Amino acid sequence: MGIVAASAIWAYGPQSGDAKVVIKAQGGEWIYPLSIDREIKVPGPLGDTLVGIHDKTVRIEDSPCPNKTCVAAGAISKAGQWIACLPNQVLVRVEGGSEDAGIDASVY
Repeated sequence: MGIVAASAIWAYGPQSGDAKVVIKAQGGEWIYPLSIDREIKVPGPLGDTLVGIHDKTVRIEDSPCPNKTCVAAGAISKAGQWIACLPNQVLVRVEGGSEDAGIDASVY
């Protein structure tokens, strides 16, 4: 019984470790550490979306979409936050990390 309880806590307990950026697009899924600065070109049906990871934050820096709402969204850095370019079918989210994601207005 103790082994089952320990396994459940390990599997379903809080995620620890470094935060990571998960990018999903038509061509697949990519995972990068939030702690290493880089720029990533993500292909989509309209062209490339440029995702930038800088100073432990991630943002969509440029996209071929017409209204650029995703660019105006700014940077994210906490687990559970996300940015999407719907016209170009690109989703960027932050996962993991030791910080509590907390509750913000987007969760409410």
